[in-house]
Amino acid sequence: MTVAVIGTGKMGSGIAKLLAGKGEKIVIGSRDPAKAAQLAAEIGHGAEGGGIAAAAKLADIVVLAVTYPQIGDAIREAGGLAGKIIVDISNPITEDFKALTVGHTTSAAEEIQKLAPEAKVVKAFNTIFAQLLPAESREGRKVQVFVAGDDEVAKKKVSDLVAKGEFEPIDSGPLSNSRYLEPVGEINIWFGFFLGWGTSAAPAWIKS
Repeated sequence: MTVAVIGTGKMGSGIAKLLAGKGEKIVIGSRDPAKAAQLAAEIGHGAEGGGIAAAAKLADIVVLAVTYPQIGDAIREAGGLAGKIIVDISNPITEDFKALTVGHTTSAAEEIQKLAPEAKVVKAFNTIFAQLLPAESREGRKVQVFVAGDDEVAKKKVSDLVAKGEFEPIDSGPLSNSRYLEPVGEINIWFGFFLGWGTSAAPAWIKS
């Protein structure tokens, strides 16, 4: 199985490095193919980098690691992603990081499903900061990643990747539950950036 990571920012590079280090075949796509190739070389482990369309074509799973306003362009440049599993890690936040631009009756993930109707969208990784992606940053604690989607096979494959990265995958139900997960991501941003908790903050659901 090949995983394409679209985006070379902190989350994209962190996810690519984490999964490549766990033996996954990683291709990185960017509007700047040279930047993607440079990141792949830095990651090693057989990672490859290039343009968005080329990376998406090679992949079974596509991690969209760009900001929410950029996602439509990324999907179009990737060729629509029909038949692919899309992992949406986004939170549709305002420029000041203090509110959501989408919510209550829909979610970023559901809007992405509309943009890529022939893909299988799965929500994951939107409630953690990039600083928690390296396994060593989580030593001694099990950080949860909430996984929501309508296709059970796709959700299982994404959950397996989450577990391979040494996170605890939490089945969070259908894709529409992203309407609730994205506000959890936003309150975590508040804790991390505005209320003094720092970027090691992450939500956890306790089951008795």
